[in-house]
Amino acid sequence: MNSFVLGKYIPLDSVIHRLDPRAKIMAMLIILISIFFPVGWIGYGVLAICILTVVFLAKLKLDFIWKALKPMLFMLVFLLVLNVLVLKTGTVLFTIFGFSVYSDAVFQTLFIAVRLVLMIMITTVLTATTKPLDLTLGIEDLLKPFEKIGVPSHEIAMLISIALRFIPDLIEETQKIMRAQASRGVDLKEGTMKEKIVAILSLIVPLFVSAFQRAEDLANAMESRGYAPGQQRTRYKVLKIKGKDITLLVLSSMITVGLFVYAFIL
Repeated sequence: MNSFVLGKYIPLDSVIHRLDPRAKIMAMLIILISIFFPVGWIGYGVLAICILTVVFLAKLKLDFIWKALKPMLFMLVFLLVLNVLVLKTGTVLFTIFGFSVYSDAVFQTLFIAVRLVLMIMITTVLTATTKPLDLTLGIEDLLKPFEKIGVPSHEIAMLISIALRFIPDLIEETQKIMRAQASRGVDLKEGTMKEKIVAILSLIVPLFVSAFQRAEDLANAMESRGYAPGQQRTRYKVLKIKGKDITLLVLSSMITVGLFVYAFIL
C-alpha cells in the first residue's frame, strides 16, 4: 500500500511544477499518442530519455517513479505467461519440460511492458507536479469547447479531481483498517483460500462504509458553501499561457511528429 503513489502531489520548486496545467495535460496526451507508434527499441529509447529528462527537471526521485511502477509487475508477469501459452510464432528460444517458448511471445510482452512503463511514468509526472485544483482548472478549460455539444466540462473536471484527491485518502484508510484487524488476529497473508476471502471481505466492508461517509461529508460541505453544478462560477485563480508552456507543447509535438515519420515514412 505504501508504494501506491497515483494522484499524489509532491510540492517541489521546479520548472515542471511552474508550468501551466493545460500545457502539461496537452503535452502528456501528445506523448501518449507517440507511445503507440511502432517505433521499435530506438524510438522507445528516445521516448524514455525524454521522459527521464522531464523527471529530473521535476526533481522527482527515481524511487518515487519505481513505486508507481511496482503495482503493475504482477500484470506484466500474467501477460507474459498468457502470451507464452497462446503465441506460437517466431523462433523457438528455449524449451522447458517439452514446452517451447517462442520469440514473438517474449518480444510482444516486452513491447507492451515498455509502453505501460512509459505511460505510467508520464502520468505520474503530471499528477506529482500539478496540484489537484490546478489539474481541475486545466481539464475544465480544455473541455470548454465541448460545452457547445452539451458536455459538462466543469462537472467532469470536478469528478476527476475528487477521484485523484481521494485515492491517497482511501489507501491510508485501508492501511488503518488492516492494522486494526491485524491487532485483532486477522491475517491477510496466511491461511486457506477461504480464510483469505473472508479476511478480504472484512476489509472491503468497512472501507466502503468509510468511502461513502467521506463522500457524504464532502457533498454536505460543498452544499453548505453554495456549490451548484451547472451554474456560472468565477475564479480566484486564472490560468495564463506563457512562453515556457508554448515551448513544452512545441517540443512534445516535434518529438511525436519525428517518431511518426520514423515509424510510418522512413
